Amino acid sequence: MTLRVDTQARTLTAFGRTIPCVIGKNGAIPAADKREGDGMTPLGIWPLRTILFRPDRVAPLPGLSLPWRWLRPDDGWSDDPADAAYNRPVRHPRGFSAEHLWRDDQAYDAIVTLGHNDAPPEPGHGSAIFLHCRNDKAFTEGCIAIERTELLALLPQLAPGDSIDIHA
Repeated sequence: MTLRVDTQARTLTAFGRTIPCVIGKNGAIPAADKREGDGMTPLGIWPLRTILFRPDRVAPLPGLSLPWRWLRPDDGWSDDPADAAYNRPVRHPRGFSAEHLWRDDQAYDAIVTLGHNDAPPEPGHGSAIFLHCRNDKAFTEGCIAIERTELLALLPQLAPGDSIDIHA
């Protein structure tokens, strides 16, 4: 199954449903032009890799077939191009810059990691591109975000080999 994100209409379509979404604060950009910290969502087709759940807020739903694991309070994701672990999960504290995945808001209560710039990562070409829960902001830093209830309903339908097609 391929989820489809229309960055112009700000919608995600999957399993016969169309769901409002938010994208990067600066819009969308061809993946070849994506740069770390640009606030843009990379266009392209990205495999769905894994699901991360915050255990004090969300329980995995029956029927999940994508691999998943619990988030830990020290989990991070390297966003420092100088880090050998760039665009990979890491633990805090860290000697390099890394996003904290354990957040005060609900944005990362459930995260689907996407296969953007990960095989292998090219330093500086974008990290931590996820499908995650929407918080109170009207944008992300480059991810796709949908309402938490919508994401949780979608997760049991996803399977290994599924992808997300982000297009203009």
